[in-house]
Amino acid sequence: MTSLNHCIKFQLNIEDPNLFFFDYHEALWQGKQTKVYAAELIQPSCPACHSQALKHNDHYLTRIRYLTSNASTPVLLEIHKQRVICQACGKLSMAQTELVNKSCCISNSSKQKILAALTEDRSMSSIAWPNNVSTNTVQRVLQNFDTPFLSSADKLPEHLAFDEFRGVGRKLHFICLDGTSHQIIQILRYRYKKDILKYFNRFTLAARKRVKTVSLDLNAYYQAIVRQMFPNAQIIVDRFHLIQMLNRAFNQLRVRVMKRFKPASYSYRLLKYFWKLYLMPYAKLEKQKPHYNWHLKDQLTQEQIVLDGLDQNPTLKHSYQLVQNFSAALKQQDAHAMKGLINTKTVIGEQLRGILQTFKHNQTAVLNAGKYKYSNGCLEGINRKIKQIERTAYGYSNFDNLLNRIKLEGKHSVLKEKSSNQLV
Repeated sequence: MTSLNHCIKFQLNIEDPNLFFFDYHEALWQGKQTKVYAAELIQPSCPACHSQALKHNDHYLTRIRYLTSNASTPVLLEIHKQRVICQACGKLSMAQTELVNKSCCISNSSKQKILAALTEDRSMSSIAWPNNVSTNTVQRVLQNFDTPFLSSADKLPEHLAFDEFRGVGRKLHFICLDGTSHQIIQILRYRYKKDILKYFNRFTLAARKRVKTVSLDLNAYYQAIVRQMFPNAQIIVDRFHLIQMLNRAFNQLRVRVMKRFKPASYSYRLLKYFWKLYLMPYAKLEKQKPHYNWHLKDQLTQEQIVLDGLDQNPTLKHSYQLVQNFSAALKQQDAHAMKGLINTKTVIGEQLRGILQTFKHNQTAVLNAGKYKYSNGCLEGINRKIKQIERTAYGYSNFDNLLNRIKLEGKHSVLKEKSSNQLV
């Protein structure tokens, strides 16, 4: 029996000294051919007075689902737990093991395996099947593990990033990120101003004064929140949003100019079929090797196509030059050149002029994008991961489950089980 016990423990990777295996067999359990390992769990001493003077009082049989390398053949532990009476204090007790929590039939190692699978981009049903559990069990494992993003009210990162993402019920949730370490600071259920102010009011004034920069888009009340909560913080408008707004306005102008020509004309085809080239940086256009294009029935380089298209309208040409110059100044972090372009008097498109007026209204925050290296790029990457999490699960109806899954897949920190306080 001793040899059998050691072999089974070695095979199952079990080290509990109070557990002794005495048999194994195969049986049909819940419609599946299952490997069953029978063991006795002894109680070495009284948990109340630690006396070893115990009187045996029968066994309690429990069946525990255990890890298996083959999902088609589950593993079941039949554990006979000793029930004893302490002759010193008279207390009744039953043997317990670290393999499984009290009143639970799924082993802790199986839960750890499920938790590790939850850190991957997988659906709950694809996790449940190889572990021989139900999707509800996977759901409970997810719900039983939690950790706060940032628990200390006396500390905030020096550089923050604000944004929102669409989540449960197609509603927008607020997300805040550390601009240096790219760690999530907090995700709020709502993005309303009162909820954001309530969250940041929990931090001390000294912690909020240490914040130096906050990166965000051109959301007006985000800027009001930053000015109210962080007295020493500089507002940085994200560079991606600046370029996106300029390109969108230029593209609208291109379409309007294009529609002035007949669809069969050369000018129309120049502006319609090569719209991507007008949005590319000028430095990346092919300038040496021409290629035959069947739309134009000619061999032209990408540079020639763009220049010929811009020659169709002076306003389009001036707008293109402004967008290219602004992008180059932003890339080179030349705030002085950016300021000159924002206040330009050149004849440009109406939409583009409106965008420059918006930049002028937020001039300090826009110019900070050319002074500081911080942006919302890291936050956009996190939002992309969150979208993938929601897509894999076909959406979430519970905000807490979505939050826990974001923490797990982001490997935010060591998670702690609520019920047993056991670190996993």
